[in-house]
Amino acid sequence: MEKAQSGAAGFRFQPKDSRLILAHMAVAFTAIFLGAIAGLLQGLVRGGVIDLGPVNYYQLLTAHGVLMALVFTTFFIVGYLYSGLVRTCGGTLTEFSRRLGWIGFWLMTVGTAIAAFLIIANKATVLYTFYAPMKASPFFYIGLALVVVGSWIGAWAVFAQYRWWKKEHKGKLSPLFAFMAVATMGLWLIATLGVALEVLLQLIPWSFGWVDTINVVLSRTLFWYFGHPLVYFWLMPAYIVWYVNIPKIIGGKIFSDALARLAFIMFLLLSTPVGFHHQLTEPGIASGWKFLQVALTFSVAIPSLMTAFAVLATFESAGRARGAKGLFGWIRMLPWKDVRFVAPLVGMLSFIPGGAGGLVNTSYQLNQVVHNTLWVVGHFHLTVGTVVILTFFGVSYWLIPALTGRKLTAGLNKLGLVQTGLWALGMLIMSGAMHAAGLLGTPRRTAFTTYGDDPIALGWLTYQQVMAIGGVFLFISAMLMVWIVIRLAFFAPRTEEGVDYPIGEVAEEAASTPAILERWPLWVTVAICLILVAYTIPIAHLIQYAPPGSPPFQPY
Repeated sequence: MEKAQSGAAGFRFQPKDSRLILAHMAVAFTAIFLGAIAGLLQGLVRGGVIDLGPVNYYQLLTAHGVLMALVFTTFFIVGYLYSGLVRTCGGTLTEFSRRLGWIGFWLMTVGTAIAAFLIIANKATVLYTFYAPMKASPFFYIGLALVVVGSWIGAWAVFAQYRWWKKEHKGKLSPLFAFMAVATMGLWLIATLGVALEVLLQLIPWSFGWVDTINVVLSRTLFWYFGHPLVYFWLMPAYIVWYVNIPKIIGGKIFSDALARLAFIMFLLLSTPVGFHHQLTEPGIASGWKFLQVALTFSVAIPSLMTAFAVLATFESAGRARGAKGLFGWIRMLPWKDVRFVAPLVGMLSFIPGGAGGLVNTSYQLNQVVHNTLWVVGHFHLTVGTVVILTFFGVSYWLIPALTGRKLTAGLNKLGLVQTGLWALGMLIMSGAMHAAGLLGTPRRTAFTTYGDDPIALGWLTYQQVMAIGGVFLFISAMLMVWIVIRLAFFAPRTEEGVDYPIGEVAEEAASTPAILERWPLWVTVAICLILVAYTIPIAHLIQYAPPGSPPFQPY
C-alpha cells in the first residue's frame, strides 16, 4: 500500500485520498452556499423586510435546515474523519476503505440531489424535522434514506481503516484521532436507526398511500431518538479538532489522552437515550420516562465539562511553556492572529451560552417557557451554527491546503479573521434577538405575521428586524468563506514541500491510558442497554395503545 509522504517538511496526501475527501468538501460547501442564500431570504421575510409569500418562506425554511444542518455537516464530518485517518493510520486509506468511501459518497450525493430537487419543486415543504402528519413526496423520504445509508457505508469505511491499523499494530493503543472517529461514527450508526425505522416503516408507506394513517407520537419519538444524538454527531468532530488538532496549531500538547477517550466513551453511552426532553409537552409518554431521559440529558454535560477543562489546560500549558507569567499571562501567548486557532476558539466560547441554554431547554419547568419559541432557534444557532460551524471553518483553513498542496497565505489568513469576526457578530446579533424574542413568546417555524396587529405580536417586530440584520452579516461571512475555500482549492500558491496537517502529541506527564477504553464490544453493549432501558417500554406503549392515527396533510 503506497503511503502518503510525511516528515519535517509537511504531510502530503495521495491523490486518490485527496480526491475522495475533496469530493465531500465540495458538496459540503455547495450546501453552505445554497443554504446561506435560503437563510438570508428567510431572515428578511421573517423580519418583514421582503414578502415572498408564506409558501415560499416554508420552502426556504426547509431548504435552509436540510442543507445547513444535515447536508453540510454530514459531508464535512465524513470527509474530515477520512483525512484524519489517513494522517494517523497508515498515511493512506486502504483500497477497501476508499472503495466504501466512494460508494457512500455517491449514495449520499444522489439522495441529497433528490431531496433538494423536491424541496425546490415544493413537494417536500415539511421543514428539516419532517414532522408527521405533514406529508412530503415519498421520494423525498427515499432521498433522505439514501443519505443515511450512504453515511452508514462511510462509517464502515472508518471502521475498516481502524481495524486494518489495529491488525498492523497488535497490542498498541490506537491513535487518539482514530479512536474518536470510531466513537463518532459508532454513535451515528446507533442514532440513525431511529430515523431509519421512522422513514422506512412509517413515512414511506404512508406517503405512498399504502397505509391511511400514521402514529404521530411514535413517529416523533423515533425522530428524536435520532434528533438529539445528531447534535453530538455534530459536536464530537468539533471536539476532535479541539483535543487533537488545536494543540499542534498553538504549539502545545494534548493534556490527557485518557481523559479525551473517556469523554468520547461517555458521549457514546449517554447521547442517545435522551430524546424525550424534546417531547416534554407531548401526550402519550409517561412523565416518569420523560424524567429519566431528562436526567440522562443532564449527565451528557459531564463529558462536555471535561472537554472544557482539558482544552483550557492545553491552552495554559502551551502558554506557560513559552514563558508566560502570572495567573492569566498564558492567554497573551496564544496565536491570536492565526485564523486556524481563532475560528475554533470563537466556537468554543459560544458553547458557554449555548450549553447554558441547553440546560434551560431540558429542564422540566423552564422548558414550558421556551418550548417552540424562537429561544430554541437561537440556542440551535449558537450550538450548531457557531460552535460546530466555526470549528469546521477553522479546519478548512488548513485542511483544504493540505489536500490541494497550496498555502494559506497571509492575505487569506487576514481575510479569514474578518470572515470569523463577521460570523461571530452576525450570530451575536441574530441569536441574541432570537433568545430575547423567545422569552417574549415569539413562536418558531412561522412566516412574518402581525397576528391581526395584536399588541403583543407587534412587540416582537423589532427583535425580528434585528434578527434580519444579523442574518445579513452571516450571509456576507458565508459567501466570504466559500470564496476563501475556492481560493485555497484552486488559486492559492502551490507548495512542493507538503502542508502541515496538525496532529498533537500527548504531554509527557499525562497519565497512561487504560486499555479498557478500547474495548468497543463492552461500551457498545452498555450503550444499547441504556437505550433499551430508556425506550423499550415507552415505545411498546405507543404501539400497544396507539391513537387512531392521522391521515396525511399536504402543506403546499
